[in-house]
Amino acid sequence: MEAFPTPIGGASLLLAFRPVQKLIIIIGGNTLAASRAFAALEAEAQVIVLAKGGTDASCEELRWRAEQGQLTLLDLDELPTSAAGTEDYWRDAKAIDSFIYGQPKRPHLLFITDTVTSANGSRRSYDSAQYIRNLSRHRAIPVNVADMPDLCDFTFMSTQRFVDPGTGQAGPLQVGVTTNGQGCRLAGRIRRDIVASLPREIGGAVVKVGKLRALAKASDEQVEAAEEDQELNEDGAPVTPNIPVPQRQAEESARERARRRMKWVAQVSEYWPTRRLAQMTDEEMAAVLDGRDGLRSPTPSSPGSSSAEPSLSTPIHDLSLSPPRQGRIFLVGSGPGHPSLLTVATHAALTRHAQLVLSDKLVPAAVLALIPSGVEVRIARKFPGNADGAQNELMEAAIEAARRGLTVVRLKQGDPTVYGRAGEEVLYFRAHGFEPVVVPGVSSVLAGPTFAGIPVTQRGAAESFTVCTGVGRQGKKVQLPGYERSRTLVILMGVARLPEVLETLQAAEGECASRRNGPAYPSRTPIALIERASMPDQRVICSTLRDIAAALESVGEQRPPGMLVVGWSVVSLWEQGDVSILDEGAEHRDDDRLKTWLGEKLWRVTEGLDAGWEDW
Repeated sequence: MEAFPTPIGGASLLLAFRPVQKLIIIIGGNTLAASRAFAALEAEAQVIVLAKGGTDASCEELRWRAEQGQLTLLDLDELPTSAAGTEDYWRDAKAIDSFIYGQPKRPHLLFITDTVTSANGSRRSYDSAQYIRNLSRHRAIPVNVADMPDLCDFTFMSTQRFVDPGTGQAGPLQVGVTTNGQGCRLAGRIRRDIVASLPREIGGAVVKVGKLRALAKASDEQVEAAEEDQELNEDGAPVTPNIPVPQRQAEESARERARRRMKWVAQVSEYWPTRRLAQMTDEEMAAVLDGRDGLRSPTPSSPGSSSAEPSLSTPIHDLSLSPPRQGRIFLVGSGPGHPSLLTVATHAALTRHAQLVLSDKLVPAAVLALIPSGVEVRIARKFPGNADGAQNELMEAAIEAARRGLTVVRLKQGDPTVYGRAGEEVLYFRAHGFEPVVVPGVSSVLAGPTFAGIPVTQRGAAESFTVCTGVGRQGKKVQLPGYERSRTLVILMGVARLPEVLETLQAAEGECASRRNGPAYPSRTPIALIERASMPDQRVICSTLRDIAAALESVGEQRPPGMLVVGWSVVSLWEQGDVSILDEGAEHRDDDRLKTWLGEKLWRVTEGLDAGWEDW
């Protein structure tokens, strides 16, 4: 079996060039040349256009940009050694090479655009373009030749640059799509579809996060730490934003403060809704970095808001969410993520009754989008190193709002009572004079594996299941159960600590083994890592305990939230299914089971939901 994925040819090495003050030469005077020139100018490059016939034979846009001093437009026919007037377009290749040699700095890129038919019907021949390409390669200059992909060192993607709503100008966000030469026009359509599906605030969100990131690095006391600590650079940081960090202390060093602030920037980027990011004010940015408060919606409601419902006299078992005249607090579960999995009671709480929503960071934007725009929303700041402080902030905010007569909805991922700290909040609210109503939610413990095609129990494969967490209170290590072939183990919040979890499950002796209650797990035990269960970008990584860490590393960035499912039920419904796992002597066929399940590879990755869910 292969240890790492086999590369499959046909892909592009996608890069984002920043040719600031670098020279780019464009050959041709048509509209395609103008398009290439505009892209280069937006990248702040120096542009020289060589067109046969010069200004008179160039398109209007190139002439205008030359008049404005944005680029240099030269007549290719007037270059030394050129072949003026020739229709072959071959002999001027030497003139182009001589011109390049005479430049004070080597061009960064070369675009040949006159290989497409121009308005006058002329077109550079393949032989001429190939000769120019060969001469440029000799000078180590990458070349793009329009309509001749076999001569190209690089190609252009169909791109979209987003506007910053605050200024109305083009912002830093760009989206690009390539079909690797299989359908350029289709790439444009796909790009348009992607852009249309993104929230309109996406460009402004990137601008605001960029400003937040700059503020996080801004203070003089952080400069030295920033130069030495890769966690202050998102490109060099771990691929998951949930790598544990120490709990926040009353006094911090400059390095600790810098790491915490950049960690929070990463968390905000990962979890807060795009609309909220785009609406951040300078004051809110300072609050995010200094830990004073969570992010609030810009249009909070008041106690007299029209969102309040009249009181109804209905029994508690009817789960009526209509609030009385005094403030009330509801603890509700949002389910695993997909909005269609909300219970009717939770949907009513969010859309009809809430005047303040205090949401966990993992609740997806699709659920938050259901909340009316006039309802105040705060996102929990439960980032690594700040979970306990953020928990207290939210509980205090709920009490303060309820005392003002508001209906507070405390929105939690999954089910509030399954590692959702609902019990702590119930006791806290009760001690302050409020008896909260707890509304169950569809737990990811059951829904997550189901969406991945894994039953937590299955006759002939799994007689029971155990649920545990990968992290204890205040980041302490937890005891994990030992191995039982007939039992499925579901671990929530364990992906960020995957190496530690794997070592604890498999260790035969030592400190790691002491954190396990029972026998060690065989290294060939199946495991599935399920990320963003029930959402369109759900990903399931299947392997064995021995190889799952390498599998996760091979697929790139993580997609929180994630969960781990360990046990033979993971393979029980694969293809034709296997309900003989618990038969006597079945262990001797485990290698064949794994080979049938994974094939010749060490892991399998499945992305997206099964057909049928896109209609919900």
